[in-house]
Amino acid sequence: MAEVEDRQFNSLAERIAALNQQKNFSSNGKRAPPPPPPGRPKRTSRHTSPTTTLTHADEYAILEWLARPAPPRRPSTQTLGARRGSNASDMSHISAMSNLSLSRTSTTSTETQPTRKLPPTLDQAKLPPLPPSRKDREAAQEAAQREAAQRDQGAVAPAPMRSIKSAPVVPQTQSEARPSLPPRLPSRPVKSPPQQDNGTAQARRLPPPPSGGFSKPGSTFEPNRSNGRAPDSPPPVPVSSRPSMAQIDAVASRAASAPSVISCLICRDFSRPDAVAAQFPSHSLPRNDPVGYLANVLCGSFPSATDKARAIFTWCHHNVAYNVEEFFGKCIKHRGVEETIFHGKAVCQGYAEVYQAIALRAGLQCVVVGGHGKGYGYTPLKSGERPPRRDPSGHAWNAVMIDNGEWKLLDACWGAGNVGNNTYNKAFKPEMFYLSNELFGLKHFPSDSRHFYRSDRSIPTWEEYMIGPTGGEKALCYSTATDEGISAYTFSPALKHIQVNSNEVVRFQFSKVCEHWVAERHGPGANYLLMMKIRGLDGRKDDLVVLETDGYWWWTDIRARDLGAPGQKIWLYGLNRLNDKDVRGLTKQEYLRTTGSGGYSMSWECYFEWELV
Repeated sequence: MAEVEDRQFNSLAERIAALNQQKNFSSNGKRAPPPPPPGRPKRTSRHTSPTTTLTHADEYAILEWLARPAPPRRPSTQTLGARRGSNASDMSHISAMSNLSLSRTSTTSTETQPTRKLPPTLDQAKLPPLPPSRKDREAAQEAAQREAAQRDQGAVAPAPMRSIKSAPVVPQTQSEARPSLPPRLPSRPVKSPPQQDNGTAQARRLPPPPSGGFSKPGSTFEPNRSNGRAPDSPPPVPVSSRPSMAQIDAVASRAASAPSVISCLICRDFSRPDAVAAQFPSHSLPRNDPVGYLANVLCGSFPSATDKARAIFTWCHHNVAYNVEEFFGKCIKHRGVEETIFHGKAVCQGYAEVYQAIALRAGLQCVVVGGHGKGYGYTPLKSGERPPRRDPSGHAWNAVMIDNGEWKLLDACWGAGNVGNNTYNKAFKPEMFYLSNELFGLKHFPSDSRHFYRSDRSIPTWEEYMIGPTGGEKALCYSTATDEGISAYTFSPALKHIQVNSNEVVRFQFSKVCEHWVAERHGPGANYLLMMKIRGLDGRKDDLVVLETDGYWWWTDIRARDLGAPGQKIWLYGLNRLNDKDVRGLTKQEYLRTTGSGGYSMSWECYFEWELV
């Protein structure tokens, strides 16, 4: 059966007319209502009776009621304000229709059915007042200040601050003008101290001077309030604990000399390396690798390269003698290092090779230096004498690198002893180890100019070396002077010959080997009293002139004609015995007091010698 298309109605009247024309229409008939719209549930009320199904008659009544013309609307007393976004609550007629329920509810319920209500319209007149703005608060505060000022007797209220966005202007009341600050000094800090209100710059005040002492209860100083000192003044300086000038000078001298003692080889304590070197004589050495054995036992216990070099130097003095037989017999035989060690004799070349072999095995850098030495057979040039032709040969020594990477020149041969009268005199000469390279070069001229090792990097010529710094024959210096700590390089007069007819005053002066030499610690003991042995006017009367000293220098001034006659000799003596007693440390006053009483005996050591011309 084909589906019949439902008729469409354009108005309620057409719908009602269609219902009237239906034959089966009756007011009491029962016909099922059309289904509800999809997705819309049926509404029920908690306060009404259950709903019933609408008939065609009911539907007809409702539609007829809806078709009636609406009564005229009364003008509303409420006025809607302008629409304010999403807060507006206007309802259209279609919305009102959709709110009506198509279900019949019971009218017997005493409770009111909840319905949707619109919120009240906004009324600007009924809104709460806004809080006062900042401008209003400032105006109110200003008015309150004025009223308070008027209540006071003639009080002037301060002007308020006006807040604006740029360049605020702060009106001020007329008051006494403030003094301007003084100009800032260049040395002043950025923040100057507060100035006085009188407008004048105050002069800088120093703290008050100390006006009282200190009481010392326990271990801390406390001010003695009984002296009347102001409570805000600084405490006085505790003069009782202040060091004396002598103590300050002593500390300063010790601090100044400390670095020199460490770097000065003259005053360095080599007692331990020297003691180790004396423990291993050559006859006790193993036949297998004696060089390696010596390198281990002599240098293994010393971290310092200087101490290692000193131990090898001292061992050569104890165990190798100068071979005078071969030297004077002109039959020098070259031997290997191990053979020389066990033979116990060598010339300068043998000393240098033995020293180098042990040093290299001990990890030291060492070389053998060949050249000329002012040793046995050397004759100093006389005044005006021309130096001989250049011949830097005939001698050998060593250069070894010690602490701080310093190349040090040393002569193990001359440090072991000396030769005289065709015999060898064994005598330890430590100056051949500790002399500076400049002083060492006064008697050593290497054939290779790279082995001078001077601190100023200068290379003297052969002529300068032969003539010497004095320009002539030097005065004779005995080894006893060096043993007593007197320098053989700073004495004056340095020349051997002294003019006696010059009508001048001759200054004799001498110094220690170094500025921090202490005779009691570095030498054999306190210094002997030094004196000049002169011959008197025309050599007719011998005399002894005691030298003055300041602890480092010794000096005296003597007229040249009082020294003696030409051809005579004068000496520098060290008084070692007086009345058969050792007189180390004897002072000049003690000597004059003893010799002035008469009946005395004395003896002395000779240090230097001059000739009078």
